[in-house]
Amino acid sequence: MSARKEAKSEKQRLREQVALSKLIFNNIRNGVIVTDPEGYIIHFNEPYGRFLGLDPEEQIGRHCTEVVENTRMHIVAKTGIPEVNQSHTVHGQNMIVQRIPIKKEGKVIAVFGQVMFKNEKDLARLAEKLSLLRSKVKVYEEELLSLRSTRFTFESIVCVSETMRSLKSEALKAAALSLPVLITGESGTGKEMFAQAIHHASPRKIYPFIRVNCSAIPANLLESEFFGYVKGAFTGASASGKPGKFELAHHGSMFLDEVGEMPLEMQPKLLRVLEEKEFERIGDSRTIRSDFRLIAATNRNIEKMLPEKQFRMDLFYRLNVIPINIPPLRERREDIMPLAHHLLNQLSREADLPEILIDEKAEEALKNHDWPGNVRELRNVLERTLIQLNENRISLQHLPFYLQYGKQSHPLRKGMASPALSQLSYRDMRRRTEEESIRNILAMTDYNKARAAHILGIHRTHLYKKMKKYDIPLDGNAKKSKM
Repeated sequence: MSARKEAKSEKQRLREQVALSKLIFNNIRNGVIVTDPEGYIIHFNEPYGRFLGLDPEEQIGRHCTEVVENTRMHIVAKTGIPEVNQSHTVHGQNMIVQRIPIKKEGKVIAVFGQVMFKNEKDLARLAEKLSLLRSKVKVYEEELLSLRSTRFTFESIVCVSETMRSLKSEALKAAALSLPVLITGESGTGKEMFAQAIHHASPRKIYPFIRVNCSAIPANLLESEFFGYVKGAFTGASASGKPGKFELAHHGSMFLDEVGEMPLEMQPKLLRVLEEKEFERIGDSRTIRSDFRLIAATNRNIEKMLPEKQFRMDLFYRLNVIPINIPPLRERREDIMPLAHHLLNQLSREADLPEILIDEKAEEALKNHDWPGNVRELRNVLERTLIQLNENRISLQHLPFYLQYGKQSHPLRKGMASPALSQLSYRDMRRRTEEESIRNILAMTDYNKARAAHILGIHRTHLYKKMKKYDIPLDGNAKKSKM
């Protein structure tokens, strides 16, 4: 082959390479620009031209500052420092850009620039994803902040009765499945504790545990709370829209507390979500799928509500796949004292107190009480007793009056009153209890006002007012006033 033919072949090859490079640049969906070391444009692709409303060919040879507003291509050419994922405003829109210096033998010979622009639909989808992520981050933050008080496992459920031990075993088996669980029981029996224990023992434990109290949210807001909404869906809607609880519970557990209080009009919508695992945000036609595990709880007898059309039968059977009924404390009295000791230890640690014991007569009174408020009432009694205690042992006289004199003297029983209560008006009894509590806590903290106020749950200024009211000396040296 002659030298002339070889030169012609080389020129053809170069033309083909240039044509291929141009084709590649024009098929990149983002805007692409290449400048020489002085900032003059040597490549400008068609998508960028369409976005700016310019002819790409006519931009070749022009300086980048004449073509692109706020450009820094020429600056990168001088510094040789790449600028990756930088914000850049073009035509009033915030874009993400890359400016990469091309070097040969350590010297900048060109700068490659790329604008990551999207159409309006793409941007809307990105904004929606960002909104969902922000909501999830908020949920995770709230979860982390409340771990100490709300993160319950099966180890948190203290019991010795055979009934409860068997129930924990059933719940542990249910945790391995993704079937709906319906937890029933009287108020204060620990339904949410079981719900959280099931979640944390399941494969979903690293994902969110989303709570919704069906009785605490107005009926007209429940749908937006469950399914979320898009921008402008209704008056007062957030400008960025909002994901619903079912969307946030993806891969995790959805806990519906007080499900028996759910409005009838909301029940078929909930049934559809449980069956299809899909829904739409209010004001949107796009279907969202969510893989969640449902756990519901109620203190109502839903089966009795069915004949009266207060609860849908099909929804009840969809919820009641794995039923767990927690018995009240009066039906498992052997659990009362283990629970009392566990709660006392917990309360003592929180208040930085030494171990508190319970004497025999006080134990007997606790075991004989029916505890209509269940574990919640037991905790309340121990908290009230603890703040009035000035020693490390709870005796019968430290307990509330209705526990000292048995259930027949409970102040809520019509026509009944304990001997002690019959001699005191309600106002006198309340005053006496408050003064006793303040004196005992001050003595226990060696008259440290800040610590005493913290234990009493009041501001220090409020504590000083109470001390003045009851004529309690600031240093505790004077004698106590007669009770």
